[in-house]
Amino acid sequence: MQQHHSKPSMFLLFPWGLLSILLVLLLNLVLDNDWFNKNWSWIALVLIIPAGILENFKVGYSTMRIMFMKVVYSLLSFLLVGMAFGSALTGWHIVKFQKDIPPVKTINLPWFVLLALFVLLLIQVAQLFSMLKAVKREFMQMDPDN
Repeated sequence: MQQHHSKPSMFLLFPWGLLSILLVLLLNLVLDNDWFNKNWSWIALVLIIPAGILENFKVGYSTMRIMFMKVVYSLLSFLLVGMAFGSALTGWHIVKFQKDIPPVKTINLPWFVLLALFVLLLIQVAQLFSMLKAVKREFMQMDPDN
């Protein structure tokens, strides 16, 4: 039996979820709060739905390179959201409890941005578990006792 080794397509290696998280955070920082408040549902729809669909296409591809890159991109996604959440929490804490401190530049994360980021992180977690399931299935096929 001859195995065919080919490079995975760029589509499978591209971090769709991480790109969506970056775009949600960038749009939150760049756009006017009033405009973003009115159109957040459309922005979230345009960024979350395609990220979920495109990440879902990766399920079933269990090459080690794809899985490694998926884990790296997921960790970067969690790091990025954690830093943004930490900055927002710091800003809230300073405004609420330390009024005598001069203003510090922090990120303002409204509830809808937090919701969008939470959904995108859930997509990342679901993809990681599906990748683990694919690895288990691949190892089970290689097991001579089965």
